[in-house]
Amino acid sequence: MASATRAASPPAGTARITFYVALAVFAQESTWNFYDNRVPELLRDHVASAAVIGLLMGMDNLLGVFIQPYMGNRSDNTRTAWGRRIPYLAVMMPLGALLFLLIPHATSLGWLILVIFLYALVMNSFKPISESLMPDFIPPERRSRANAAVKIASALTTIVAALVSLLMVDDHPKLAFAVPAALMLVAAGVLVWRVRDSRSPAYQAALAEDRAATGEAKVKMRTVVGDLVSSADRRRLLLIVAVFLFAGAWFASRSLMTPYGVQVLGLSPGKTGGLTLPSGIAFLLAAYPAALLAERFGRLRVMATGMLVFALGALLGAAVQTPAATVVALCLAAAGAAAFVINAVVVLWNLAPSSRVLGTYTGLYTVGWAGGGIAGPALVGLAVDLTGWHLMLLHIAVLTVTSILLVLRIDRLRRRIEATP
Repeated sequence: MASATRAASPPAGTARITFYVALAVFAQESTWNFYDNRVPELLRDHVASAAVIGLLMGMDNLLGVFIQPYMGNRSDNTRTAWGRRIPYLAVMMPLGALLFLLIPHATSLGWLILVIFLYALVMNSFKPISESLMPDFIPPERRSRANAAVKIASALTTIVAALVSLLMVDDHPKLAFAVPAALMLVAAGVLVWRVRDSRSPAYQAALAEDRAATGEAKVKMRTVVGDLVSSADRRRLLLIVAVFLFAGAWFASRSLMTPYGVQVLGLSPGKTGGLTLPSGIAFLLAAYPAALLAERFGRLRVMATGMLVFALGALLGAAVQTPAATVVALCLAAAGAAAFVINAVVVLWNLAPSSRVLGTYTGLYTVGWAGGGIAGPALVGLAVDLTGWHLMLLHIAVLTVTSILLVLRIDRLRRRIEATP
């Protein structure tokens, strides 16, 4: 059935709820970025192996694949006077902040691993819940620009993490963890004070569907996944696969760039690390225009166009293997990637069969995105082992093209369904 949120208008302005969701995402991503900056060094005090450090740092992505769909579904089925999302955020965001504060105080490897595991578990648990507030309140036609604002807020957290590192880490390494933690506590307080998702159109629609349900009102995770796999409408499943493939290309282009710069471009590791900085700015500049174009010309078409731009950027880098050309190629690719990243989850939300499963679908999007982030660099790395580093960007372009074909297939299915009387 079509989501009931389509027919409802939000009781609060979309700008206001977008700000609150962006604040929540900004706060939690600030801790994640600082975590990525500092925790490897803390682990290096106890572990010499880079492989072990990398494995421990990748634990949060693996947890997210399993935890986020479950917690999204759990919040979908929660019914309280405060709604279905805020009760979790009121508890988990302060708990996440507390665990984050404890990280630099873990004096042994065992305690450090335990604390970062608990931190990753808690943070992954409420991530889909906070992000699902947006489709709960904002109607489908406005979700792209709202998601663009949230993604921009998320991207800006890299600056926050860098500034905290620059200004505090050398002199106050433990106290530095308090800054991102304080941001998350403030965000939690604002959300609990100002947002009642019991008033959201999606929550009210879910209550109406509960009353109309003839059997079990709760929608179980296995029911959602079963419907996704067995439904005659293949668009949702194909979209998650497309997310998986494009995420693989995106993460490969980021995580393998340092060895590529050293092996192919002849740069030092330090200079190679700066290759991706301009592309981050390109992503920020392209995010909001990508949302506006999607609302005017159609999300799937803009996604496919952006992915094509990403592939062309990779091909440019493969054809002209100089540092300057690589920077231009990465900027082009990042601008194209923005069109996909901003709109893909919105398409999935809008394809959700019911307002009761929006959180679950947020978690399923994470399965595709995080799964691709795990598998993509490994797959491209295997291709590099077989053919050499000079063809890395070509392999990324090929992986991107397979994802483009899936998005074009989804668009054809959309037109066919819309043409059916």
